[in-house]
Amino acid sequence: MILKSKTSASMKSSNLNSLDDGLNQKIVRMLQHDGRRPFKDIARELDISEGTVRNRVRLMKEAGALRIVAVVDPTEVRYEADAMIGIKVAPGRTVRQVSKRLGESRNVVYILWVTGRYDLLIEIVTNSASELHDFLEREIHGQLDIASSETMSGLRNFKNQFLLKFE
Repeated sequence: MILKSKTSASMKSSNLNSLDDGLNQKIVRMLQHDGRRPFKDIARELDISEGTVRNRVRLMKEAGALRIVAVVDPTEVRYEADAMIGIKVAPGRTVRQVSKRLGESRNVVYILWVTGRYDLLIEIVTNSASELHDFLEREIHGQLDIASSETMSGLRNFKNQFLLKFE
């Protein structure tokens, strides 16, 4: 069996689509503030060519490391009902199984596997209090894969930042 080592050129190009690359981090930071910012403006500020920016963004998108989407500021949207739910997964069930099931609901906007008192922390948003109650009855209470839960209703969202932190 012959093993081939990566050449330095292929090692460099494999990092071009990664968020571990310093230049990519700078490009992403700029796009986080304005996803529609022209590549020529980014290139000018970073003192690189527009083609470099275009290629870096394309490679990160192809690798699945970057998606450019519109995000509504959650602190400005007033849902009728917003809640965080701490969930303890039932014995014999896995966090992945419960996460997959709950993730199929359009009301679930956040699922985090956590340590401590709960196994999962989820956030749900609904357009009415009755829709929140229906969700709790249908998806949380009485489900065999959930041992216990605690629902914490949201009163006001002061900050919700989706920006990646580098360093």
